[in-house]
Amino acid sequence: MTEYHKPVLLHPSVDAVVTNPDGCYVDATFGGGGHSREILSRLSPRGRLMAFDRDAEALAQAPDDPRLILIHNNFRFIHNYILLEAAGESAAPSGSCEVRRLEAAGTSAASGAEAGSLLPGNTGEPRTPGSSTEGGRRQPGSPSQAAGRQGAEAPAADSPGGTEDCTSRIFSGGADGILADLGVSSHQFDTAGRGFSFRYDSPLDMRMNAQGGRTAADIVNSYTQEELEKVLRLYGEVDNARRISQLIAEARSKAPILTTADLDKAIASALPSFAQHKQLARIYQAFRMEVNDEMRSLEKFLDGAARSLKPGGRLAVITYHSIEDRMVKNFIRTGNVGGLEHKDEFGRTEAPLRAVNRKPIVPEEEEIASNTRARSAKLRIAEKLPDAYGHPDIRRAGQGGAKEGGRGR
Repeated sequence: MTEYHKPVLLHPSVDAVVTNPDGCYVDATFGGGGHSREILSRLSPRGRLMAFDRDAEALAQAPDDPRLILIHNNFRFIHNYILLEAAGESAAPSGSCEVRRLEAAGTSAASGAEAGSLLPGNTGEPRTPGSSTEGGRRQPGSPSQAAGRQGAEAPAADSPGGTEDCTSRIFSGGADGILADLGVSSHQFDTAGRGFSFRYDSPLDMRMNAQGGRTAADIVNSYTQEELEKVLRLYGEVDNARRISQLIAEARSKAPILTTADLDKAIASALPSFAQHKQLARIYQAFRMEVNDEMRSLEKFLDGAARSLKPGGRLAVITYHSIEDRMVKNFIRTGNVGGLEHKDEFGRTEAPLRAVNRKPIVPEEEEIASNTRARSAKLRIAEKLPDAYGHPDIRRAGQGGAKEGGRGR
């Protein structure tokens, strides 16, 4: 087992997803590869696994396995990549059955696909302090604002080549199972230079894709005080968000806030002595989620995953805080992250999935004792309904091309 990241709820999640050793599966959050390795251990030579990660350091941990397809991109594009595989439009070198890497397009990909957000602008370009937020920029709001849009967004990666796939159209019927372990890997938290943790004095970065896009320092120094407050309330559920945003604005007016130590010093007077670390964790979570557009990516992933599964295919999602868990729970129940029920003419809820476990699965005490980061984990499992969406997209792709979400859109 790799020490890069210790997988959480390993066996319950993989048990739920892998039902056919000859099937096609997706690990939407490769991380240290713990879940992927376990999935691969249960697959026959005919089985296949597609794995996503934004972080090039994570993908470097991948095993050399011909059944593994690595995607260096955001998991929000899952449906597009499955359509490409189903259409036989793989990026594998001609005749190659080695591990395949569909690379993101560096900075341009990060600024285009990675840096969308619920907050204004967010084109991936850092804004200067005091810059205008008007001119058509979308204001902060609930993740459900984007709910209900049909289809999947096209990948921002450079267009995969059209060479022959050695396992041609392996996802032609869709995926048998999809697993996602949300949040930040242990490696990202424990690497000082990434800026994810207040335990280290490091650049205020927090990008999951370190190749491009705006950093936490860009956000802290360029968002208005009101925007900072909304980020802290929406993503960190920080009670004294107004006071903290005010302190940040005051500090940056004297000098830019460029490091974790700068940020900690700026907000120190607003941190309760009895819960300082807990408050800092919420603040860092909020800025990290804004930097990486995590909630909108999750929303698009859930929709894409539901569309990509075969009827009867399983989706397993591990969450670590209430915002993520609420979105996943709502999507399974209603088909949208806002939890709004849409019913057909017969009064049936138009949700593409059904919950397999009524209550989330949580780690055993033994797992928490050996891995404290597992303590807040919750696993929700769902199965795709037979008539969801009519399952048209994958079939079309397998018959000669991806109509929706094809290359280069």
